[in-house]
Amino acid sequence: MLATDALSRVFAALADPTRRDMVARLSEGDATVSQLAEPYRMTLQAVYKHLRVLEDAGLVSRPRGPQPRPVRLEIEALDLMDTWIERHRDRVERRYRRLDAVLAEMKRDEHEEDHGGGHRGRPEAAGHPGDS
Repeated sequence: MLATDALSRVFAALADPTRRDMVARLSEGDATVSQLAEPYRMTLQAVYKHLRVLEDAGLVSRPRGPQPRPVRLEIEALDLMDTWIERHRDRVERRYRRLDAVLAEMKRDEHEEDHGGGHRGRPEAAGHPGDS
């Protein structure tokens, strides 16, 4: 249950496009809060609120110490999401592979029915009078 709670916090934090953008920018490297705030039309206080949500979700960290402190992306939260996504992706891919196999078998059966056995059971191929 603890993993689910952490996962819920991560997905909730990433539900906001500004926070997703911050995470994307931090994937390029650490940045100060001022550097993160540059492209946004919001107060520094609003940026700190976004960072607090990301920190609470475990997506970013800011080491203690004097300002300016770098904001770092935390890989563990991304690993948690990746594990969850891959588990469900694997399930869906297995379902689609089974569906593909069923469809291929149906196509093969249809092909054999159309071309196998010299057109048995098809009146138009037998040339019966009155069949058009």
